[in-house]
Amino acid sequence: MKYSKGTYGFDKEFLQKHLSTVELQNGDSKLILSPDLQGRIVTSSAEGDKGYSFGWINYDLIASGEFLPHCNNFGGEDRYWIGPEGGQYSIFFKNGDPYDLDHWQTPAPIDTESWKVLEHNAEKAVLKKDMELLNNSGYTFKLTADREIKLLDQAAIKQELDIELNGSVDAVCFKSTNKMTNNGDFEWNKETGMLSIWVLGQLIPSDRNTVILPFEDQTDGEIVNDSYFGKVDDDRLKILKNAVLFKGDGQKRGKIGVGPKRTKPVIGSYDPINQTLTIVKFTFDADKEDYINSMWEHQKEPFKGDVINSYNDGPLPDGTIMGPFYELETSSAAANLKPGETLVHEHATFHFKGDISELDQIATTLLGVSINDSF
Repeated sequence: MKYSKGTYGFDKEFLQKHLSTVELQNGDSKLILSPDLQGRIVTSSAEGDKGYSFGWINYDLIASGEFLPHCNNFGGEDRYWIGPEGGQYSIFFKNGDPYDLDHWQTPAPIDTESWKVLEHNAEKAVLKKDMELLNNSGYTFKLTADREIKLLDQAAIKQELDIELNGSVDAVCFKSTNKMTNNGDFEWNKETGMLSIWVLGQLIPSDRNTVILPFEDQTDGEIVNDSYFGKVDDDRLKILKNAVLFKGDGQKRGKIGVGPKRTKPVIGSYDPINQTLTIVKFTFDADKEDYINSMWEHQKEPFKGDVINSYNDGPLPDGTIMGPFYELETSSAAANLKPGETLVHEHATFHFKGDISELDQIATTLLGVSINDSF
């Protein structure tokens, strides 16, 4: 390969060797997605083929051409998943099984099966997948998942974020519009269980990388849920007056979430080592109260889940490690859909790389936090 590892060109050549791919491009802004990997955006660049590759990729698993049990963690910056993961309405655990890694099973349509490309051009791709999912309570959900991916130009960036870039930073920005349609013959509700659209982005950690989750400070209630995989250590989690800071260093496994009462529809991360700032903007309706609870347990409140999550990878109990990587995740409200109805969830990712003072201005404007406040 003519490009060094860590560049977009290296990753593009690797992916094209092992998978079917679609590349979108607007000048030096590029991204590559794969229908073989459920239409996920695998990685992107703000500086063409020679530029920094933003997405975390599991090279060994992809190159093996094999599927693992439980979950195939291929990587990727934006992938369409479906909740809930845990609980009595889970689609990852069979009825009667314990909620542990040995019995956790990602549904094939969002793990190993290919999605159909309906159309694509230089700046847009549209994909689709019909599927049936059995939940822990015995209900089978028939649905269609639709996914449109757009690479955003400078005008769209300004419109989405209401900021002006001064030329001292390079940017690559893209939006996935994710739809879920009930193709079955019953309404999805609190008796049957409900699904959600769950978009996950796996990114490259560094020793000083900080996840930044702004929160609504003019309300009451829990600010952050840090009990997913055991309480997060105090030196890895800070609560400021208007934002949660979480270490995204890929060195210790942990997960946090923010519920609907505290959510603001923008999150991000800052990596001073690679001089990158990532912003994620997503659709959020503050009037919706029911969100999927994905805790690995039988739940007292299965519809009191989080809107936002961040996962930091690290060694599993057996000493193995999936990555390392860190994740920025957003979820739709619970899909209370009658037959034929559709839910839509948008998730837009903005990567900025370059002048630190400009990155700080963007972070302060959009996240309400200076990069100087990071770990």
